Amino acid sequence: MKNVAIAGVGQTKFGEHWDQSIRQLAGEAVKHAVADANLESARVQALYVGNMSAGLLAEQEHVAALVADAVGLAPIPSTRCEAACASGATALRQAYLAVASGAYDVVAALGVEKMTDLRTQDVNAALMAAGDHEWESSIGLTFAGIYALMARAHMHRFGTTREQLAMVSVINHEHAVGNPYAQFPFTTTIQDVLSSPLVADPLHVLDCSPITDGAACAVIVSERIARQLPTPVWLLASEQASDTVALHDRASLVEMAATKAVGSAVFEKTHLKHDAIDLLEVHDCFSINEIFALEDLGFCQKGGGGMFVEAGEVRRTGTIPTNTMGGLKAIGHPVGATGIRQVVDITKQLRGTSHNQLKNPHYGLALNVGGSGATAVATLLGLDQL
Repeated sequence: MKNVAIAGVGQTKFGEHWDQSIRQLAGEAVKHAVADANLESARVQALYVGNMSAGLLAEQEHVAALVADAVGLAPIPSTRCEAACASGATALRQAYLAVASGAYDVVAALGVEKMTDLRTQDVNAALMAAGDHEWESSIGLTFAGIYALMARAHMHRFGTTREQLAMVSVINHEHAVGNPYAQFPFTTTIQDVLSSPLVADPLHVLDCSPITDGAACAVIVSERIARQLPTPVWLLASEQASDTVALHDRASLVEMAATKAVGSAVFEKTHLKHDAIDLLEVHDCFSINEIFALEDLGFCQKGGGGMFVEAGEVRRTGTIPTNTMGGLKAIGHPVGATGIRQVVDITKQLRGTSHNQLKNPHYGLALNVGGSGATAVATLLGLDQL
């Protein structure tokens, strides 16, 4: 496998874009990423598009070709990647493999989703297509309900508290302040979270990521191209794993086997230790999932995630700054775009151009999760080749 780097990144503001379509959101993100890479768009040789549910959410299928045409990249090959909320990272992984194989020198990975044109109940129904229809959504279960079951199991077994769940949201909102791309760039408190409407006990509205429109893009290049860049960010590893779609088929309700698998694979492949990682982007679609991620990636002991968050270890001043721009909770969660947006934020941190810049970060790890954990993709970025 050849060395691969990220040459350019770009995104739209995440939020409610009533006046923009999928093609317009995609076009804006690609335009920013290509400009950031200082490459002509004609040099992009292939496009991978992460999108979960344009057919249900925007009545638009054949998204890959639509986007390639809309952003002026036709007739290059354009392929849609779908893995629920991990669609973006899956598209990025396919772009990584395409360049690492030597097939291409310049590939764009795009994630895009248009979600806000439907009623909330219709969006929730579309999202539950990522669950097991026969055993979950057909009986009325939602992802908030699924993650609430997981949260309850974690609370029962390890003593995790509602306040610790709420602290996940509090810290992520704290990180989002000043982020021009965030849907909700304001602070909140534990009391705000606990007094917000209950969605599925123990999860409140402010424990849940919002419904969001948006797009993000990364331009992936070969080492030959990367050597011409002032600050190449090397894509050191991209690992993907699967688990059962239905929650009741899992070996455990208090861990995600796919997350554990990709975390182990990334560290084994790169020979890095956990203390080498300077920042994390994890999938906090619901507050409990950040706690699962911290535990299952190995940054704290199993069952200790709540206390780890409560102690402030995930703050920008903590031992492992996590979701430094606000995470899914505060930035927003256009499901097909999130996995690439995570990589956009890590890339900016490593370049030293983030709005919430850390001091001299060297390695960053992103975790993008699909559904209730049936797909997990981990992406490791760094300033040096290994």
